[in-house]
Amino acid sequence: MLYFLLIINLITFIIFLLDKWKATKHKRRISEFNLLILSFFGGTVGAVSAMLIFRHKISKKSFLWKFGLIALLQIIILVGYWKLDVGSLNFLF
Repeated sequence: MLYFLLIINLITFIIFLLDKWKATKHKRRISEFNLLILSFFGGTVGAVSAMLIFRHKISKKSFLWKFGLIALLQIIILVGYWKLDVGSLNFLF
């Protein structure tokens, strides 16, 4: 799982960088849907890092709302995972 998260965050970071580069060169952009999907499937840390480092998508409120909802959902899932102690399956016994 750790390797998956490292890879998806690296990919997300690179895709956000690529989208920022395309924006500055007035090229065809990567859709917000694809950026959000990468974040949804675990690339949130990579996305936040790229957004802060490259100052990309930080002024677009509609994107930030959707991104915030994804991050909130991930936090709720993580808290529920730890509360239930699903990792060790103690909740079954």
